Amino acid sequence: MRLLKYLVIILVLIILIPLGFLYMAPEKATGLIHMTGRLMAGVERREIRLPDGLRYVYLEGGTGEPLMLLHGFGADKENFTLIARHLTPRYRVIIPDHVGFGESSHPADADYRTAAQARRLHALAQALGIGELHLGGSSMGGHIAMAYASLYPKEVKSLWLLDPGGVWSAPESEFRKIVRETGKNPLMAKNEQEFAETFRFVMNDPPPIPRPMLDVMSRERIRNFPLEQRIFKELTGDPIEKRIAGSSVPTLIVFGEKDRAIHPATAEVLHRLMPNSRVIMLPGIGHLPMLEAPARCANDYLKFRGSL
Repeated sequence: MRLLKYLVIILVLIILIPLGFLYMAPEKATGLIHMTGRLMAGVERREIRLPDGLRYVYLEGGTGEPLMLLHGFGADKENFTLIARHLTPRYRVIIPDHVGFGESSHPADADYRTAAQARRLHALAQALGIGELHLGGSSMGGHIAMAYASLYPKEVKSLWLLDPGGVWSAPESEFRKIVRETGKNPLMAKNEQEFAETFRFVMNDPPPIPRPMLDVMSRERIRNFPLEQRIFKELTGDPIEKRIAGSSVPTLIVFGEKDRAIHPATAEVLHRLMPNSRVIMLPGIGHLPMLEAPARCANDYLKFRGSL
């Protein structure tokens, strides 16, 4: 009986001590959680300054053919650490913070349209000694990946598009309807509460992240709000359809069936535009499949790569 009591006390301490650390020192706890995620994924934080002075901060790990993964609007490189653990055993995985986001440079007067971002990423790839590569991208990252493929078709061996943006001919999503009717952008946050609402909006089945960690994650978004306003405006005037139409790059298009940000019918629009593509629709998943269903998403990608 006494042993059982001690075991219960130890179990309670195991649970409460990390929780106490999270609430008492949320920034340090969040940093530790990110570091643990990177270790489990087999990636390390690195940085490089390009000849034009722009600084890229990125995660890299694994060996094999290069696979560059591009995060979406308002996100950062950490969005891919959950899924990267399934990929680094087979590929050299590079996950940059886009210029304008995360820890990379935030030039106020830069061009943030997708072609400009793709050219910067191409310069990053060259600086890392990469010629041909495979590209994956989520949301805005998928939009940029398609722009990269349109600019450098002979250097892109495949595309992996996760709920990609830039297809403005697709049916109106809940997000676009909200913007049209209210003028409010549910993907942007001026305070911690708005960030928490954005987090819930983009995922139908989000991973459990405690509120103190969410609040730490929100700070970069809040600081970056004015720049994100300009970037978002540039993206909305930057359709991809004409540039990607007829592309022969092997492409896997993945969509969450419950995506509220980009209409899932976008997948079929892209499939018609890109003759060498295939579509996977994920039931019960929202806008960020690599966070909501990382193992399933990675397994689908590995099968796709195995079929090339």
